[in-house]
Amino acid sequence: MTQLSMRKVTLRLSDGTCFHGTSFGYEQPVAGEVVFNTAMMGYPESLTDPSYAGQLMALTYPLVGNYGVPAFSMEADGLATFMESDRIYASAIIVSDYSERYSHWNAHESLAEWLKREHIPGITGIDTRALTKCLREHGVMMGQIIFDDEPDNLPEATYEGVNFVDEVSCKEVITYRQEGLENPKKVVLLDCGVKHNIIRCLVRRGVEVIRVPWDYDFNQLEFDGLFLSNGPGDPNTCDIAVQHIRKFIEAEMPKQESRPLMGICMGNQLLGKAAGATVYKLKYGHRSHNQPVRMVGTERCFITTQNHGYAVDTETLMPGWEPYFVNMNDGSNEGIRHTSKPWFSAQFHPEACAGPVDTEFLFDDFIALLK
Repeated sequence: MTQLSMRKVTLRLSDGTCFHGTSFGYEQPVAGEVVFNTAMMGYPESLTDPSYAGQLMALTYPLVGNYGVPAFSMEADGLATFMESDRIYASAIIVSDYSERYSHWNAHESLAEWLKREHIPGITGIDTRALTKCLREHGVMMGQIIFDDEPDNLPEATYEGVNFVDEVSCKEVITYRQEGLENPKKVVLLDCGVKHNIIRCLVRRGVEVIRVPWDYDFNQLEFDGLFLSNGPGDPNTCDIAVQHIRKFIEAEMPKQESRPLMGICMGNQLLGKAAGATVYKLKYGHRSHNQPVRMVGTERCFITTQNHGYAVDTETLMPGWEPYFVNMNDGSNEGIRHTSKPWFSAQFHPEACAGPVDTEFLFDDFIALLK
């Protein structure tokens, strides 16, 4: 176990508010959008979720690191065994109390060792309750992690208007399928920063997944269904993807049996934009494992995992589209669907990992629609 640094650091928010703590990760100043996550566990999965690109992630649960980190291994198909991508995508992690000693059957190293190996700063000793109250009152803000003994080394970063999807999406077409399957249904996965568990959930249901870059014109391919993934940042920077989705919708609309489409998180927002809706930024977003959502038109409620800062304004949807799910805390949109075509989306993460799996049935619904 490595010795902790104990170098003094300051988290400075863009409104001038400062929080003081000590370093336990990689020792390098960093800047980014400060967001909070209320989950009680799952820091390996959250840190490797590409949707956190460009963000300083504050965990509200006070004790972090007590179960260590599993080995970062990759399977033969290129998917991470225990993580959600090939590396850490969050710019930093901020906690109240880092547990230097860890214990878990699957632990391979400490959180601090992992952060240092991947060059990701970590701060402990921060009053994350006060930080969260500050962000809830003001809304998400840009922040800087500054080492007190290097006060002039001030990092700079921007979040608004940056196309983080382009930074995290794959750069070439990648195919996944179970060995031995003959003539499986083909699903194009538009990669906006996909979590690996989305791919796992599709592959284990017996389909061939064709993963394409976010700006790839998938309409030129032969496939049976379209899947829109999660991803980081502002969906308004992804107009090329929206145009390709709209092209798919317009081509399928006249058909008696249209090919199905499903979206998750960023995929919900891109589908909403393709359906004519506007997307707006939430005050502080939804990042947790305990967000309650209701299926519109029913009394069915689900506890969901979420990680997003934007939402679809369903009042601006074109005719033929309607809300599918609604957030029971703030009434914001949690999914849309077409009234007659096999097209739907969820703002939350049905694949969870980490988190509840109440809504994984949505993958089954999508697979059942494939012809």
